Amino acid sequence: MSWCMVRLEEANKMLNFTVGPVMSPDEVLSVAGQDAPYFRTPEFSDVVLRCERAMLDLLHAPDGSRCVFLTASGTGAMEAVVMDVLRPGEHVAVVNGGSFGQRFVDLCRLHGHEVDEVRLGFGKQITREALESCVGDAVTALLVNMHETSSGLLYDMPLISDFCKSRGIALLVDAVSAFIADELDMEQLGADVVLTGSQKGLACHPGMSIVALSSAAQERVDSNPEVCRYLSLKEALSNASRGQTPWTPAVSIALEIDARLRSISEAGIDAERREIRSRAFAVRESLSSTSLRLVAENPSNAVSAFYCSEHNAKLIVDRAKLHYGMWLCPNGGKLADDVFRIGHIGYITEEQNAVLVSALKQMSADGLF
Repeated sequence: MSWCMVRLEEANKMLNFTVGPVMSPDEVLSVAGQDAPYFRTPEFSDVVLRCERAMLDLLHAPDGSRCVFLTASGTGAMEAVVMDVLRPGEHVAVVNGGSFGQRFVDLCRLHGHEVDEVRLGFGKQITREALESCVGDAVTALLVNMHETSSGLLYDMPLISDFCKSRGIALLVDAVSAFIADELDMEQLGADVVLTGSQKGLACHPGMSIVALSSAAQERVDSNPEVCRYLSLKEALSNASRGQTPWTPAVSIALEIDARLRSISEAGIDAERREIRSRAFAVRESLSSTSLRLVAENPSNAVSAFYCSEHNAKLIVDRAKLHYGMWLCPNGGKLADDVFRIGHIGYITEEQNAVLVSALKQMSADGLF
């Protein structure tokens, strides 16, 4: 057996407490082990249409909404929305409280949009005052990462929604890591776009993103010039009406999503959210008496980000991997030594979460925090 195969076998034995990709349930793994079928068939169209209906239902999307599936990461969906939903040269606002907010800023500027940044401290909650002071009168669309995954912060979406409604601003929401883990009602928020990915709350393998568009967002797409073929939402919407995609999709991942959505629909999304919330609570409670401190003022159920007063975040992540056989999630950039994250999404059993809590307590007893 080659060294590479040995290392892959070792990786398959690891417990994964990152924020994506995550551990997958049996219904996903059983699909992943099968050959991918040919997809230009009525049977595959039925799968795509069934997934669209299920996603729109789980998102509480308003009447007339459509959902498309892109063979791309969440960032691909973010860029598709920037290119095809925003009007050429549109003046937009972006809530920027971390690396994913910055990604929206960068994408908007790359594609020629003037951007009013609502800059927030790392882990700090949005306020009406911040929106009023940063968003100019010329702004007609606001983009926000509902959950700023780099800090673990869940933004006050009702507040953002109320602000956008009061100003007649289109609301475009990245819910890649928030979907399933946190409450999300597209119609209640008045969101014109919600996007997510296959590899986080859905607990499927990475490679497919999902974009839900209201009627108003579809009208924007239809009236805009097409600037990219592969990520074209106009092409995606045209093909989605018959349950197809314009290009070869990630067929196996689409089948995984279908299996997963059926499982969620049977059990109820609220039940799954309660499980995620319970796992997050157990981890946070176990660390409450240590020197670690939560970064986010209002943490998402999906992830807990912790400040390390000893500036040893990398050591904690390495110790978890090498001594306890589990992946935790490092932060990058300037906070690489100060912050690490623990994910609560994916297929994590009570027993596995207990193993995580036990390892964290032992690392604390060993003086790491």
